[in-house]
Amino acid sequence: MDAPIRVLIVDDDAMVRAGLSMILGGAADIDIVGEAADGAEVPPRVAEHRPHIVLMDIRMPGVDGLTATEALRRTASPPEVVVLTTFHADAQVVRALRAGAAGFLLKDIPPGDLVDAVRRVAAGEPILSPAVTRQLISHVSDGGGRDRTERARGLLGRLSEREREVALAVGQGRSNAEIGRELFMSVPTVKAHVSRILTKLDLNNRVQIALLVYDASG
Repeated sequence: MDAPIRVLIVDDDAMVRAGLSMILGGAADIDIVGEAADGAEVPPRVAEHRPHIVLMDIRMPGVDGLTATEALRRTASPPEVVVLTTFHADAQVVRALRAGAAGFLLKDIPPGDLVDAVRRVAAGEPILSPAVTRQLISHVSDGGGRDRTERARGLLGRLSEREREVALAVGQGRSNAEIGRELFMSVPTVKAHVSRILTKLDLNNRVQIALLVYDASG
């Protein structure tokens, strides 16, 4: 991005907000445009500051980060949401990812990794490594039972055979390069398939593809 990446920090802990602001504010290409201490403050802050990315604490005493994320993702042209958590595999994190969050960060993330993560999300890359994706979809689910399984299988049924192969590989936490090697495709071709899958299934990012594949495995 040519313009600075505009970031809104949402956390009920003032010390956490200060720490994140200090770390990110030191990067020349990142601009901290505002802060909020509760999910209820997010809509007006977003309307006022128009951030590209919202760093969202998931546990807050008023309106929690999950509710705020779901509300944001239902609006027109929403900012990307990155969930802040102290847990590697938390059921609420998965719910936030289902709502369209671009990924999650642990609150003890090293400063350099935090800055890199914000840049990656701004560039359109969800910040879940293949290993973390596998951990989340293997160990955490917010339920849904047979209805969710049937719905997921129905959605995957809309895809071509090749698209389903790509979707399954995404669900296994494979990177584009790994998928290309396994399915004998170029990386641009893999990216094109992923893009078509997102469009066909009305999904936000490849993390949601992975969760859909997990649901379909029932």
